[in-house]
Amino acid sequence: MALDELKSAIPDYAKDLRLNLGSVIGNSDLPQQQLWGTVLACAIASRSPKVLRELEPEAKANLSAEAYTAAKSAAAIMAMNNVFYRTRHLLSDPEYGNLRAGLRMNVIGNPGVEKVDFELWSLAVSAINGCGQCLDSHEQVLRKAGVERETIQEAVKIAAVIQAVGVTIDSEAVLAE
Repeated sequence: MALDELKSAIPDYAKDLRLNLGSVIGNSDLPQQQLWGTVLACAIASRSPKVLRELEPEAKANLSAEAYTAAKSAAAIMAMNNVFYRTRHLLSDPEYGNLRAGLRMNVIGNPGVEKVDFELWSLAVSAINGCGQCLDSHEQVLRKAGVERETIQEAVKIAAVIQAVGVTIDSEAVLAE
């Protein structure tokens, strides 16, 4: 199992990450599609080749072709949106917020899966990329759709752990060179 392979690559000083990785994926209350879509989108957003290589096959095996593509689409569109909206939010001139974005984001309106799933994946990626405006936007859509705070937090926990595992494993690879 690739998850075991990934856990074994985590050094002992980061044992908490190893335990958390097994817990957030192995003991998640999320439905399979939400879980594995979140895992895949976050593995992509982590920018860690090792994390993506190890988690992608299991995600692909647990997702329909449409959900697999939609999770990758969530990571892709949020890579763009998180930079754009985070920058507009951080600029001290509020007039940037009044300008038309002019960026295509059609996949958000028609992701090919349940809107709630896509929004959850987008929120998780936005957590990794640190865009507060996007986090607020996706959280509001999810809450309006009846998604519980615990579900949203579950996706954020997955994002946090996958990101931390990627940082740790990749830094160890650099230090070993």
